[in-house]
Amino acid sequence: MASQHSFAGSILDEERLELGEGPTYDPVANCLWWFDIMGRSLKQHELADGTTRSHALPFMGSVIARIDGKRHLIASDQGLFLRDSATGALSLHAELEPASRGTRSNDGRLHPSGTLWIGTMGKTAATGAGAIYHVAGTTVTRIFDAVSIPNAICFSPDGSVGYFTDSKVNQLMRVPVDPTTGLPTGPASVLVDGRDMPGVFDGSVCDANGHIWNARWDGGCLDRYDAQGNHIARYAMPARRVTCPAFFGNNADRLMVTSCWEGLDATGREADNLAGATFELGIAVKGRIEPAFRL
Repeated sequence: MASQHSFAGSILDEERLELGEGPTYDPVANCLWWFDIMGRSLKQHELADGTTRSHALPFMGSVIARIDGKRHLIASDQGLFLRDSATGALSLHAELEPASRGTRSNDGRLHPSGTLWIGTMGKTAATGAGAIYHVAGTTVTRIFDAVSIPNAICFSPDGSVGYFTDSKVNQLMRVPVDPTTGLPTGPASVLVDGRDMPGVFDGSVCDANGHIWNARWDGGCLDRYDAQGNHIARYAMPARRVTCPAFFGNNADRLMVTSCWEGLDATGREADNLAGATFELGIAVKGRIEPAFRL
């Protein structure tokens, strides 16, 4: 039986985002990045002074990965772009899917090898319209097809196991992965069946112990599972539609969680008045710093 924990954290950023997603910590700049996908904006939170800036984007961005101290990679509905950290200038790095498919990027994460797994989905969440891709440099390889809402992408510390979900199916999947390339080496299998639980699997991150921290969208909580799929703990959140966690800080011992108000009407937003805010969980964790993307 999972241990139950009340919320002991705080609001990291008050702004209510329609679809807060894709958080990550940049140890070079000592700041947090995340997106409002629907708002076409990139958030930058400075840990030194607690200030948050918003950068307008010409597309729907959902994942950002550091490359070095000068550049980041951004996944979007228009492809993969390099972003100059100083100027914000964008340049196309690689195509992801043609615009004619009517899709956008969604959840993604860096494998320890420096490659990226990035999921796509239909802009109206059409069943089976998306996929999950492996990106090595400029080489984009489709590894899972007919995905509706790709989420929960993360990897074991040694890079030998990958996790993901299709939120419409609501099962957390486990797949063997080549630690040196980040490519799957066998079929995926169900690790946790979430169909009888409140809410659905959304974004995940894997800690130094191999435990999976999952944001339970519309479940108002963050769940922690071990590598065998045992439900270890549940941490209540002050918003129901939490979307994705990320470790941060010099020791990766803190955890942030994004949320959204997408799909809520005025009454729903009033009832869930912190929907869209960004939170810190408020407990010490044994996280990991995300690797850099290898060009």
